[in-house]
Amino acid sequence: MDRYHLLLTLDGRPAMHGWWPKEEPARRQFSSWVGERGDMPGVRIVLIDEQAGEALETWPIES
Repeated sequence: MDRYHLLLTLDGRPAMHGWWPKEEPARRQFSSWVGERGDMPGVRIVLIDEQAGEALETWPIES
């Protein structure tokens, strides 16, 4: 299994996801999804490092 998991949910329901073995391409895809789908109603995009068990990036940005 790859280490970096990218998940897009709409109103709390999974809509898209993908896995990458390396962080850099996963972060590029995260940015791409934010640019393409970040303005959709109810969207949440999260990049997770499954090995460390933590979210690396989230959209929208949580304060």
